[in-house]
Amino acid sequence: MYILLALIAACALGIGMHYLLPARELRGVMVTPGIATAAAAIIYTGMQWAGVGQDSFWLWLASIVGSLAVAALATIALSSARTRSDAARRAALGL
Repeated sequence: MYILLALIAACALGIGMHYLLPARELRGVMVTPGIATAAAAIIYTGMQWAGVGQDSFWLWLASIVGSLAVAALATIALSSARTRSDAARRAALGL
């Protein structure tokens, strides 16, 4: 059940991150929170399987901060890829 706390925190912080990162008009509002939530679930579950207890500070730090780092990197990569794609498409159309 504690995984829900990590997922909710990652999603809420991911929503804030969406507004802090540049080029937000190029992506949907749920891209960054979705990536953050999925990353938190993977990190939390992986650390639980590795034997880290629910009461461990490192579990929470890794699942929250790690998921935000993954979401930030993925969002920046997606935004830059979209910018390059749009520029190439405009050039191909002669706009």
